[in-house]
Amino acid sequence: MNNQETFMIEELAKELALRLMEDRGMTMKQALDTVYNSETYTKVLDLRTGLYSQSTAYVFSFLEQEILTGKLG
Repeated sequence: MNNQETFMIEELAKELALRLMEDRGMTMKQALDTVYNSETYTKVLDLRTGLYSQSTAYVFSFLEQEILTGKLG
C-alpha cells in the first residue's frame, strides 16, 4: 500500500465516522469503533476491491446495510 492509498483510506474512514455521528448521533468513539470493526472497512482495506477509491456515499451505503442487517449481504 502506498502513501496515496493509505491517505485515501484514512480520509474515507474519517468521512464514514463523521457521517455516522451526523446521521446516527454516535459519539466519535462509537463511530470510529463501528467503522474500524466493520466488514465494510475490511473490504476497503483490500485494495483489490477498489472501495478505497469510491465516494463516501457509495461506501456508506454498504456500511449502512451492514449496520441494519448485521452483514454486507
